[in-house]
Amino acid sequence: MKSFRAISFVGVSLSSAVAAFAAGSTGHAFYGDPPDDCHPWCVHDQNRPQPRVVAPLPASEMETKAKAPADAVILFGGTEACLSKWCSDKKPNEPTKWIVKDGNMECVPKSGYVRTKEEFGDCQLHVEWAAPSKVEGDGQGRGNSGIFLLGVEIQVLDSYKNPTYADGMACSMYGVNPPLANALRPPGEFQYIDITFHKPIYKDDECVQPGWVTVYCNGVLAQDRTQIEGPTGHRARTKVGPLADKGPLKLQDHGSPVRFRNIWYRPLPAAAAKGGVRGPLSAKATAAKRKELAASIRKDAAKKGDNAVEQMLRRAESLVYEKDDATSKKVEQTACAYAASLKQLSSGQLEPKKDEVKKVGDALKYLAKWNFVPADFGPKADVEKIIKAQGWDKKK
Repeated sequence: MKSFRAISFVGVSLSSAVAAFAAGSTGHAFYGDPPDDCHPWCVHDQNRPQPRVVAPLPASEMETKAKAPADAVILFGGTEACLSKWCSDKKPNEPTKWIVKDGNMECVPKSGYVRTKEEFGDCQLHVEWAAPSKVEGDGQGRGNSGIFLLGVEIQVLDSYKNPTYADGMACSMYGVNPPLANALRPPGEFQYIDITFHKPIYKDDECVQPGWVTVYCNGVLAQDRTQIEGPTGHRARTKVGPLADKGPLKLQDHGSPVRFRNIWYRPLPAAAAKGGVRGPLSAKATAAKRKELAASIRKDAAKKGDNAVEQMLRRAESLVYEKDDATSKKVEQTACAYAASLKQLSSGQLEPKKDEVKKVGDALKYLAKWNFVPADFGPKADVEKIIKAQGWDKKK
C-alpha cells in the first residue's frame, strides 16, 4: 500500500488544515446544488452562517398561546380517535401506522410519512413536536422529521447543541432559508411552532403574487415572510413554479420517533389575486365590491322602518360606495325635513336629541367634504347652525 505525505501550504499541512476545517464544519462540501444568479450559497452550504442561539419563551407562557381558537380545525387533539383524520401518505386508503402514546402522535420509524385526509391551502398552522429524550446520532441523524405544506418543508430536527448545515436546521425552510434564530428547547421537551403560509399565485404561467411563509418557534421569529419559490427538496435547488391550490399536511418519517401534539389550523381568506379581498383589488373588482356593499347597505336601510333618521344615515352611507341619483334624492328630502323639524324645537327640546343631531351633523359634513353632496348642501348648514347655537361644537 502506498503511503502519502501531507502536502504543506505556507507552513500548514493540508491534512491539518482539512481537519481544522472539518471540526467547525456543519455540512459537506460539493454536496448540494451550487450557487446561481439569485442564491449566493450552495444548497446545504457548510459555509452559510449559523443562526444565533436565542432562549425560548417559557413553556408556561406558550401553553396559553397554543390553545386552538374557536374557528380552528383540530387535526390532532391527543386521542386515538384523532388518528381517523390521518392516513398513510403513500397509501391514502390505508390507516397510518403511527401510534398515539401518552396523548402524542408518535412516528413509527420506517412506517412512512403520515398525512391528513383533509386538504387546505393558505393557513395559520400550529404544531408542537418533541425529539426523543434519548439523544442518538448527530447532525441530520438526530430527531429528524418535517412539516410539509403543498410540498414546502419546514424542518423538524433536534437542533439543540447539534450543529448541521444552516438551511437544514429546525424551522428552516428546508434547503432554502435558515431560521433567523435557534430557539429550541432540549430534546424531550416540546417545541411550539406557529406557521403562516401563503402560496404563490400564478395566472397564465406568470407569478402575479409571490408566496410567503412566516414561522415562530417557541415564541421567537424564525422565518420572516420568507418567499416561497416552489416545492423544497434535498440537495437540489427549488424549481420556481406554482403549487397546488390545496393539499394535505404531511409529517415526515425520517427514522426517528418524533412526537407531535396539539395540531390545528385556520384557513386564511383568499388574496385579491385569487379572487378574494385581501390586498389591493383591480379596478373592475373594486367597482364590483363597492356596488355590492352599496346594495347591502341600502337593503339594511329599508329595515329601519319608522326610524327615518337611521334610514337616512344608512342611505347616505351607501353613497360613499356607489353614486345613485334616486338614493341621493331620498337622502336630500329626508335631511331637509329633519333640519326643518329641528328648527321648530326649543333649546330645551333639542337637548335630549344632542347625540342624534351631532351624529347627523358629522355625517353631512363627511358627505360634503368628499363631494357626495354639494358643499352648500342646505340641511348641512342648518344642522351646523343648531349645533353651534347649542354650544355642542365646543370641546370640553
